[in-house]
Amino acid sequence: MTTSNLTSISSLVTLLFSLSTLRDWLKLLVVGGFLEACRRFISSLFQTVKESLFITATFDDEDDSFRWIMHWLSQHPSWSRTLKVSTRSLSLPGMATLVPGEEQDPDALTAGKRNLSYVPATTNSLSFWYKRHWINVTRFERELQNNYFRTREESLQIRILTRSHQVLNELLLEAKRAYTAAQNNIITIYVSDSSNCWKQIATRPKRPLDSIILDPGMKDDLVADAKDFLQSRDWYADRGIPFRRGYLLYGAPGSGKTSIIHSIAGELGLDIYVITLSRAGLDDTGLTELITELPERCIALMEDIDAALTQSITREKDTEVENDPLKDPRKPQQPPGQNSSLSRVSLSGLLNALDGVSAQEGRILFATTNKYTSLDPALCRPGRMDVHIEFKLASKYQARELYRTFYVPESMKDMKHKEFNDEKHASQRPEGGAEMVDDLIDISESSTENKPMLNGTHVEMITGMLHQKRTPRLSHNKLSMLADSFADAIPEREISMAALQGFLMVHKVRPIEAVKNVPAWIAKETKDKPKGSSAPETASGS
Repeated sequence: MTTSNLTSISSLVTLLFSLSTLRDWLKLLVVGGFLEACRRFISSLFQTVKESLFITATFDDEDDSFRWIMHWLSQHPSWSRTLKVSTRSLSLPGMATLVPGEEQDPDALTAGKRNLSYVPATTNSLSFWYKRHWINVTRFERELQNNYFRTREESLQIRILTRSHQVLNELLLEAKRAYTAAQNNIITIYVSDSSNCWKQIATRPKRPLDSIILDPGMKDDLVADAKDFLQSRDWYADRGIPFRRGYLLYGAPGSGKTSIIHSIAGELGLDIYVITLSRAGLDDTGLTELITELPERCIALMEDIDAALTQSITREKDTEVENDPLKDPRKPQQPPGQNSSLSRVSLSGLLNALDGVSAQEGRILFATTNKYTSLDPALCRPGRMDVHIEFKLASKYQARELYRTFYVPESMKDMKHKEFNDEKHASQRPEGGAEMVDDLIDISESSTENKPMLNGTHVEMITGMLHQKRTPRLSHNKLSMLADSFADAIPEREISMAALQGFLMVHKVRPIEAVKNVPAWIAKETKDKPKGSSAPETASGS
């Protein structure tokens, strides 16, 4: 660069700085930059001071505490007074505020519709006072899309104007107690989603143990064993034994395996976590993650474990490999990937998940199967399935007790179970009992002309029975004699309890006709069906 060029550049710079307009703009730029820096500093300082005065807690919807807080907020007056709301049809109680008048709509209950409820709109803040502390609550929501499902995640952010955690602790404990009290008569059911997180899907009322009819002693032994396990944590710890318990329920379909699990969950106050081994996209890693994330006290349920896996969980051979593209070596195999629509859980993965080093302790595992002899011995060994219980087809005892349960008068429901179900009654009937039953049947036959009418036509053209509320009143002796006659007509271990219940539902308010019609129904049921084969006669356990 020459001297003349340098001189021309310096002259240009001198000329520019000599312009007053440019000097003013430069001053404005410097002052503006300084003011903006001061604004940002003050804003950051204010935010820091503000955050130091608040405790902020975030609750995700996959955590139990989210449901505690949502239920507690739904009972708070400010929740129902918020001006920005969104509506939602809920099947889960206690998570929102019902629209006024909705709880008084009997048609909704009859139609099986979900309640219409209000929840605060997303990103809308709700403020209220709690024990002289100002609280701000904000509900957030976002949608996630993966290869299988579109899911929605929610979260709550609670900000409390205090520097002490005591207020937050008191709020959480109060919310938990309120939620627990509201759930006292129901059990909660969870399933896993595509991201291997547990999601609450339903609540069910607790089922009384008295409503489950099994062979004498079977139900009591099972419940007593489960209760003893839950109270034996120290015993297991002192001996270095993993604190886990597994029950394998096997036997004929419709024999009450799932029903007793539901009832035991209510009796023990435990929620049910359904592990679906055939879920699309589930693999060994996902199964291990699910079982690891189980809470300490719960029931993990695996139904139909013999048919749940695509790989070898049983000892049975696949006789149709050539028809299965997944097993046919002549066909190109698609490598397992994220887009696979089938479960990829293996037997070894299941075994490791049940009793591996990462398996959750304190849980009770229930597995059900209709094909007990086909299960792999490694799956059935103690430590994984500690107690094996066979559920057979209905016995005469079960048939008798089921009949009594169906038609017991309201005045007798408060009687003690042992007083009503007198074991001696099975062999000691009142004199003339059979004749009295015949007389009752004759009276019932003479009243057939009073059957319900539908559009002027007798209901013989309708399969089933029109629903009626009122059950005929029967004395204790009459009910017992009818129950004995009903049980006498049932062949031992040939009909399932589910089938018996279905038959009695057809005769819901006609106990005498149920006794009269049961022989013909039994003949029809057993005509083309071979006698059911059962698994080994005795239940085993350790």
